[in-house]
Amino acid sequence: MESNGELVKFLGEGAYGAVHLVRYILSDGSFYHVAVKGSSPTNRDSLNRELKILRELRGCPRIVTCFGDSLEEGLGYDRRKVYNLILEYAPEGSLSDFMDGYIDRKLPEPLIKDFTRMILEGLVSIHGHGYVHCDIKPDNLLVFPSGGDDDDSYELKISDFGVTLEVGDTPDYWSIYSPFVGSPRYMPPESVENGVVKETLDLWSLGCLVLEMYTGERPWEGADNDRIEALLLGGKAPEIPESVPCDAREFIQTCFARNPEERGSAFKLWFHRFLLLRPREEDKVVAVVAAAGEKRDSLPLRIRGAWKDITKKPLKAKIFPSKPQKFKKILNSLLGCLG
Repeated sequence: MESNGELVKFLGEGAYGAVHLVRYILSDGSFYHVAVKGSSPTNRDSLNRELKILRELRGCPRIVTCFGDSLEEGLGYDRRKVYNLILEYAPEGSLSDFMDGYIDRKLPEPLIKDFTRMILEGLVSIHGHGYVHCDIKPDNLLVFPSGGDDDDSYELKISDFGVTLEVGDTPDYWSIYSPFVGSPRYMPPESVENGVVKETLDLWSLGCLVLEMYTGERPWEGADNDRIEALLLGGKAPEIPESVPCDAREFIQTCFARNPEERGSAFKLWFHRFLLLRPREEDKVVAVVAAAGEKRDSLPLRIRGAWKDITKKPLKAKIFPSKPQKFKKILNSLLGCLG
């Protein structure tokens, strides 16, 4: 990559490094932006592992894209040696930032449903490659403009694979004194009990996330980590207020099943009635469903919808082409990713 990168601003901090927005200027005067995740030599192995996972998932839907096949070595802005992971930049920021643009951080329901579909699509890819993300939360979900003709259309992608593990692993840092695999507020009871990760861990986190998009509040708001641990061990789950619609409540309750096996899979949750289209929406929604075996975990590939909200400009879900030849190309891309 060109050496004439310019630091624009600090974006945030991941599990093993700080992330900055960097502008690269080309010889013709044009430029582009990337997100650069830098890490000290101490955390080089962790950053390399994240790169390895992102390379495996390259081309998969709803996963942030990494550029290059190796870490870049250089000097940080404090003149110390760093290793950099180059990622695509999300102009709209994280989902947490995006939610801050709404009154009380509550998203409109059609947007919640579409974002939930997008997260499940990404989880199918992650789980299909034998990984558990282990830290699904608003800060690790990035919002992008769709890139289409509609300026009000957005896409969601999963990022920050710093604590991602293979199915069946237990993190080295887990102990009875620090019994959380990822961010405590989004962790399930089994994370506290034994630390062994399975795909269903991400589904509990998804339930927390959907609940947060409805209420605008983080799960277990006001509780510290010790209190959260006690609540989880006591059989509790984050409270779902009566204001959450019935089908959404059932979806979240499925994600919060005490028995992990009862949560199903990302593939099965795609077909929960909470995410199904209603007859009254048919005149403004195009749905394409790809049915395949559970091992392939293919997905219904997109809806089209429109809605309005007085707290922000109107939004639309990304429109996927409905022509058979174009749909085949999209489906082949997903199946190829899982193959």
